[in-house]
Amino acid sequence: MASENTFLPADLVETDPLLGVLRLAALSAGSDGPPDDATLDLMFERMPAGRIDDELSAAAWRELARGLMGQRPSNMLVALSGCGALGRVLPEVAALFGVPQIADDPPQVDIGQHLLRVLDEAARCNAPLPVRFAALVMHVGKSDSPPEHLPVHYRHVERGRPRIDALCQRFGVPEACRELALLALSECERVHRVTEVRAGPIAAMLERVGAFDRPDRFGQLLMLCACDYRAYRGHAAGEYPKAALLRTALSACAGVEQTHGSPGAEELQEARAAAIARVFRSERWSSPGT
Repeated sequence: MASENTFLPADLVETDPLLGVLRLAALSAGSDGPPDDATLDLMFERMPAGRIDDELSAAAWRELARGLMGQRPSNMLVALSGCGALGRVLPEVAALFGVPQIADDPPQVDIGQHLLRVLDEAARCNAPLPVRFAALVMHVGKSDSPPEHLPVHYRHVERGRPRIDALCQRFGVPEACRELALLALSECERVHRVTEVRAGPIAAMLERVGAFDRPDRFGQLLMLCACDYRAYRGHAAGEYPKAALLRTALSACAGVEQTHGSPGAEELQEARAAAIARVFRSERWSSPGT
């Protein structure tokens, strides 16, 4: 984005320069590309000290949502980082850059750089806002994992949950975005690990993620997991096999309630596990964790 074609919105510069910087960063997520060095310098000069004020949080969310829904959401974060604003607007996300996470090839990736690729993949898939927001924040519990455990992140879910809640409260994030972000925090890595040889845990997962009573949100979770998968090197053009596996399992469960009348919760899950096992020719139950 050439500096002569961009500007800091005059109305926001006068009332809140940091919000003006956020607007320009959000606009950079469009088709024109990221700001050049001159524009970043201007953004840096206009940026005051401190974080977004509480009374401006709703306006800040509108700008964040604008950038997330752009054609290249990563440009917004790159612009905010380049002018020093990312740590003031989204310190939870800024802390992820430079933190390693286990991968296949190469064996480690930078979480911050990875989430940039996930966001752009979500845009390529025309994902809705909840998917893009979840991609932005679902790793925030990994920023301060004990160094001796890296690149593995033990108990990041417990650390991430209050951070996502606090971030959502700070910006007034819509409930649908918050719900999917928290679901992705706890379930995305489990979805990546799911296997057809363990029918019982598959049935439990489908129940846990709301596949039976919240199909739209379940679809968004699978879309997010697929974007996360394709953001890893070597997977960009591939189909996400776990999505097909879980959709096949969900289809296998169709009609279970009608066949078994009105079973209790435990009996219903047993029946669903049996139906999934028949489709995959696998064991009904193995170890309960997935």
